[in-house]
Amino acid sequence: MLRQRVITALILIPLLLGALFLLPRGGGALAIGVLFFGGAIEWAGFFGAESYARRVAYAAATAAAAALFFAISADHQVLKLLTGLATLMWLAALLLVTRYPVRIDRVATAVAGIAVVALAAVALMRLHLDWQRGPELLLFLFVLVWAADIGAFFTGRAIGRRKLAPAVSPGKTWEGVGGGILLAALAAVGGAAWFGFGSGWFLPLCLLVAAISVVGDLTVSIFKRNAGLKDSGRIFPGHGGILDRVDSITAAGPVFVFGLLVAGA
Repeated sequence: MLRQRVITALILIPLLLGALFLLPRGGGALAIGVLFFGGAIEWAGFFGAESYARRVAYAAATAAAAALFFAISADHQVLKLLTGLATLMWLAALLLVTRYPVRIDRVATAVAGIAVVALAAVALMRLHLDWQRGPELLLFLFVLVWAADIGAFFTGRAIGRRKLAPAVSPGKTWEGVGGGILLAALAAVGGAAWFGFGSGWFLPLCLLVAAISVVGDLTVSIFKRNAGLKDSGRIFPGHGGILDRVDSITAAGPVFVFGLLVAGA
């Protein structure tokens, strides 16, 4: 399984780099939108939409919400408001994780999916388009989340003992989270030097983003468990579906953008 995951990752990373740095800015943003449209199709499975037509209709509704958010967020005060609300949403999701198992009805699942997918897509698209070094910042965000994930995986395998959220994701441990945060901190130090950001605000932001990425992963896992699904899809061999790959980013993206806006970066 690990070998298959590595091979898939080695194929996907060049595609990501191409979308960020070779496509025109608008093309890169469109690629993000298409990716999250596919994620919305998968989310429809969480509330029992079985037919492909119903899933596409739900994804179209999510895309309409994202288009509205994107249009009004050209004003960065509005973008700050939207990403701030998303940050509060993900902090509230931490309560959901700690209270699991809890049943979430179909309507709540559908509404949550629109909020999660649309706000994440808009945050990433705006980051890519509106910042002078947007593609680099977006790549750094992925690297930061990957560092948290990789550090947690290998630390957890090596020394993990205390379960983080056994009812949600039995494989995750507190030791693993600590290792992930440590590796993310190293990535943050490198990012601060690369972008010329002050470590006094950038390092705490990156640590918060790394921590909230874990909440994103666990929250999507809750919706999958409620639907009786192991993976959100099968599009990526060894990785599952789109949401299985971007679950952490859906939480990390809005929080990262909110932090940049608050810092005036």
